[in-house]
Amino acid sequence: MKMVIIEPLGVQDEKLLEMAGHLKDKAEIVYYNTRTSDTEELIERGKDADIIAVSNLPLNAQVIEGCKNLKLLSVAFTGVDHIAMDVCWKNGVKVCNSAGYSTCAVADLVFGMLIALYRNIIPCDKACRIEGTKDGLVGFELEGKKFGIVGTGAIGLRVASIAQAFGCEVFAYSRTKKGVPGLKYVDLDSLLAECDIISLHTPLNEETKGLINKEKIGLMKKNAVLINTSRGPVVDSEALAEALKASTIAGACIDVFENEPPVVKEHPLLAAPNTIVTPHIAFATKEALVKRAEIVFDNVAKYLAGELQNMVK
Repeated sequence: MKMVIIEPLGVQDEKLLEMAGHLKDKAEIVYYNTRTSDTEELIERGKDADIIAVSNLPLNAQVIEGCKNLKLLSVAFTGVDHIAMDVCWKNGVKVCNSAGYSTCAVADLVFGMLIALYRNIIPCDKACRIEGTKDGLVGFELEGKKFGIVGTGAIGLRVASIAQAFGCEVFAYSRTKKGVPGLKYVDLDSLLAECDIISLHTPLNEETKGLINKEKIGLMKKNAVLINTSRGPVVDSEALAEALKASTIAGACIDVFENEPPVVKEHPLLAAPNTIVTPHIAFATKEALVKRAEIVFDNVAKYLAGELQNMVK
């Protein structure tokens, strides 16, 4: 049995291999500590692998087809939209993810960006450094705001809990309703029309691609802020940028784009006013990266023991 860690997982090399140590008596482990997007090189790396561990490196159909021995993909990520899942299913390749590793990290960034936007922290820092004052930079409080959450999985529920602690009235829209005290489920249009803050926490699939489009953005209040730490294509970036420039909504906090960073400087949201952007960093804390490596290797250990966990169906 051969396991290939096909890209770095964000943990120091020595620590990562130490974490994988309990698998060494069951599988040969090969580790590549550099990233590549070249299809041929990825096939070369994984061609003899029974198991591949991957983070957010795209594995297209050619790569999956080229890895002839592949039986299991252990993905160091929650979403798997960067994996050619249809080819995996066709070839009988099992795929497991690392759901739960970044719950705290993503929720932290939601409120970090939101408070930075609400309290003008970035402009305040700039003003202070040039002998400026608070003039024109007085912000807003979270208490009493209507906070809407789209998608109430683990991350969405943690965001809801934190929002409640700030004194927000919390609304939610999700396919599956959770019985959480103080959480009011409404339809999407009502949430968008009523809430001052809307935070997106949905996976990317056929139903959610373009979910927040021009029409939906048009429902939002003029003082509303949109936060996206889920997946870039859930939002129509052009429509969002237009709304921000026209001041039909108040602001946006964006961590994800149509493609993985680096984001091209011409991207419409980079020129939009009252917008804080980050390069897909929500999941990436020291603690979260260790948690996900642990889950990756535990997924593999369970598979080698004849069990399956965190399977993506």
